Amino acid sequence: MPEPIIRKIATSVEEIFHEGGPVADIPLRRAAIIAVIKNPFANRYEPDIQGFIEDLKPLGLMMAEKLVAAIGGADQVEGYGKGAIIGAGGELEHGALWHAPGGYAMRQLIGGSKAIVASTKKVGGVGARLDVPVTHINAAYVRSHFDSMEVGLNDSPRADEMLLALVMTTGARVHSRSGGLLVEDVIGEDGLK
Repeated sequence: MPEPIIRKIATSVEEIFHEGGPVADIPLRRAAIIAVIKNPFANRYEPDIQGFIEDLKPLGLMMAEKLVAAIGGADQVEGYGKGAIIGAGGELEHGALWHAPGGYAMRQLIGGSKAIVASTKKVGGVGARLDVPVTHINAAYVRSHFDSMEVGLNDSPRADEMLLALVMTTGARVHSRSGGLLVEDVIGEDGLK
């Protein structure tokens, strides 16, 4: 397969000080990086697409490196997620090719994470938005870290493109008080608890 053809990359960082309650001593940061690439399978059915997973791995690593820098370093990351919007000339299965390259790249850079990287994907037109789910890096059941970040670009994805996204957060939702497994109680052995 050919190397991915990148049209654009965008990075976004949010700092959340409060959600209507008291101002947090340290604001929560959520950061996203998006790459818009040409979909090599657009407008046709291709039975063998798995080779593109390997081609996406360098892109995933480059994006994860930029995202770690944007959020302030690997030691700051407590939550993560990934997603893809496939342009109308593609199919949902093309978004599934992003699972391993995006997830493993983030896990490699933050080191030692146990939980699977939450993910979502859809087929959408130009300007489509995607809510990327976020969970704790070591324990999927840490309810305080259930979050999401909306991603998208006004001119993407075009019909023959893929919009690939990675998201990282620095902690729990501001004012989290929904109970469940607490970060300090994480065992971190199986990615669940």
